[in-house]
Amino acid sequence: MKYLSKKLLDLIPTLLGISLISFFLIRLIPGDPVLNLIGERGADPVRYLEMKKSLGLDLPIIEQFWIYLKNILRGDLGTSVISNNSVWSEFAERFPATVELGMISLFFSILIGIPLGIFAAIKRNSFFDYFLMSSSLIGYSMPIFWWGLILILFFSVKLGLTPVSGRIDFIYDIPTFTGFYLIDTLRPEVITAEGFAPFISALRHLILPSIALGTIPLAVIARMTRSSMLEVLGEDYMRTAKAKGMSKKRIIFIHALRNALVPIITTIALLFGSIITGAILTETIFSWPGIGKWIVASITARDYPVIQGGVLIISFIIVMTNILVDIIYYFLNPKMRN
Repeated sequence: MKYLSKKLLDLIPTLLGISLISFFLIRLIPGDPVLNLIGERGADPVRYLEMKKSLGLDLPIIEQFWIYLKNILRGDLGTSVISNNSVWSEFAERFPATVELGMISLFFSILIGIPLGIFAAIKRNSFFDYFLMSSSLIGYSMPIFWWGLILILFFSVKLGLTPVSGRIDFIYDIPTFTGFYLIDTLRPEVITAEGFAPFISALRHLILPSIALGTIPLAVIARMTRSSMLEVLGEDYMRTAKAKGMSKKRIIFIHALRNALVPIITTIALLFGSIITGAILTETIFSWPGIGKWIVASITARDYPVIQGGVLIISFIIVMTNILVDIIYYFLNPKMRN
């Protein structure tokens, strides 16, 4: 209980620091949100001052920050300067797209990363092992924006196999019930009207951004799986299992993998944060209408409330995910309770 209390108390200064940094950092970027709204050419000085006052930008910056903090405590993240919609509503509208992309990317990483890590551990010091570890290092170091463009050029432009951008073909008008297109396109009324074509379209649009976003997590999962499996395979009870005449498949996939899963699961949970942050670049490259593209567009437009609120919400989700992982690991690992 004391451990949980400490973790939750750490959340307060973390979010306060993030609020402070996001608030002041965006104001250091050249550009004026008022001029973006009314246009630089022929901007009437009187109208400019009125608009600035209506947005609260005429106040001293410290006072602006104090008002911002008070609004956060009330759960008010402000209103978008561009769309005049609340930050909460805009975030809620786009968040399902980012979650869907993130979950598919994570599934892709797990589906390929864990088996590769297992086989690399089994074939330790072999050509396959060296090749996999070198490839995973390259995958981990690869810039997402560069990798995304390479995928688009090869699979979309040259081969014409996958769409370049968006979540679904424009010919389909799918009512969003959950916000997750892979679920909404399988609703009975959609299947009755359009068949499975919308689902296939949504799936095809997910392929390239999922690969681009999932490459780094895949490399991390593969390396962690290999490391964890090698540690378990070197234990005495593994040698005992071999001496008892158990099959190699049973030793690896039942005894070894089960005991190696704790650090792997912890790593997978912690990767959620990197997927959310990586989505900012991925969504921009593939014009994916999620929170990443939303924040990048807001930075271009100097939409202060959206940037501040979006960064704060994302940070809160990442921090809470890390805290949840720490708590789960605390209960799974008795050594941490000593």
